[in-house]
This record gives sequence, C-alpha cells and structure tokens, in this order.
Amino acid sequence: MIPSSAIDLRELRLDDARALVGHDPANRLSELESSPTQLLQSILDGLCELSLKDPLTGLANRRHFHTVLSREIDVAARSGEPALLLMLDIDHFKKVNDTYGHHAGDLVLQAIAKCLASCVRPMDTVARYGGEEFAVILPSCLASFGKIVAERIREAVKALAVPVSPVQSIEVTVSVGGSFAPIWIRSTPALWVERADALLYRAKAEGRNRACIDVQQEISVSAEEKNMLFGHLAAGDPAWIESIGSDASRSTPTGTTTRMN
Repeated sequence: MIPSSAIDLRELRLDDARALVGHDPANRLSELESSPTQLLQSILDGLCELSLKDPLTGLANRRHFHTVLSREIDVAARSGEPALLLMLDIDHFKKVNDTYGHHAGDLVLQAIAKCLASCVRPMDTVARYGGEEFAVILPSCLASFGKIVAERIREAVKALAVPVSPVQSIEVTVSVGGSFAPIWIRSTPALWVERADALLYRAKAEGRNRACIDVQQEISVSAEEKNMLFGHLAAGDPAWIESIGSDASRSTPTGTTTRMN
C-alpha cells in the first residue's frame, strides 16, 4: 500500500476525472492538496458510481443490472426467496423520435426513468436495459403482488404528460413482461431475462400498453427422484426421505403452477 505522503496528485493528471465526477476543473487541486488521500478516494468513489449508471437517465446501467440479477437468482436458488424481473419497452418509441426529434425522445426516456424509480421500493433496482427498454428487479416480491406492481407501473407511465417543447406535451405507454426467478433450483440470469422478454413480446403482440406476468414456478420432485437424490444418505431409513418431501412442500409457496420454458 502506498503511503499518502508519497502521493503527488499533480502528477496523476486528475482534472478530467474530477470533471467527470462533478468537480470544477478550473479549481485544479489547490483547495484539497492538504488531504490528497481524501481527494483521491472521492474521485475513485465517483468514478465507480459513474461506471454503474446510465448517463442519460441516471438509472443503473446494464452492467450493474446483470450484477444484481445474478445475485438475486442465486438467492432464489439457495433460499427460495421470491424475486420478480420486469422488462418494459416504450410503445412506438420510434414514432416519438421521428415526429418530435431525438431530444424529445431523450426527454421521454428521462421522464419514464423518474416515474419508474418513484413506483418501486428503495431495495428494488431499476435499470436502463438498452434503447427504449427498461428493467426492474424486485427481490422479496410475492407472486400475489407481481401483477399489482406491473399494473401500477404501467398506469403511472400512461398518466405522464411529458413536455417536449414549451408549448407541447406528449403521452406514451409501455408494455411490460414479468417473470419470477425459479426457486430452489439453479437457473441462469440469461434464462430469467429470456422468460421475461418472451412475456414482453407477448404484451406487445396482444396490443401494447399491457402487462403479462407469469406465475411463480414450483418445482416438484417425485418419490423416485427423491430416492435417487437422497437414498444414499438415508442409511436404510425411507421415512427420512419422505420427510424431505414434506419439509419442501411446507416451505414452497402455495397457489403456484409449474411452467416449462
């Protein structure tokens, strides 16, 4: 580790980095030369934060989205904690750009980003997935609330009036596809996104401005499969194997349906 006394910030050429994280480059380093370590830490923290954000909307970017997605699907596999992934796409966004210009399109993206952030909990992650597509990761989201959350977001966006000029505002809608992470099994983030995307395309095909949410997946294991998985551990005690099934059924949410994707 390099001691702070050995750091000469003037040799690190930090002006561009300071400008990126919101410092005034005209001030140079004079006001904080007495604490070089503090300044360097502030710049590093700011750059790390910028690397996780979409510059236009301020939401999480795709890199950060995939990090959170991997974590949540791992939690669902290990603990059975429900998590919902919503994929959202602005309906007829190309028409907005073609009619009002790309600046108006940027204003729409920013307005929807702010709207999405206001519709979810602090623990949820809202990201700009790319272009006019957004994603929302909702950990600890029970199956009974999935449709409610999606509809709340859809209605909130529909109610927006986005000013695109001093004299004109426009309204837009979104289509939403949502999928719950498989619980108690090892899946992948790519498969989770694929299922949510398929439901988004379904919402588009059914007329747009709607939400299609799947049900929480329930994984059942037959007696034969249980014996193959745990038989060598039962040491001649079949009742122990049956108790595994009983415990699993008690811990699995009710009212769910198996979907094969």
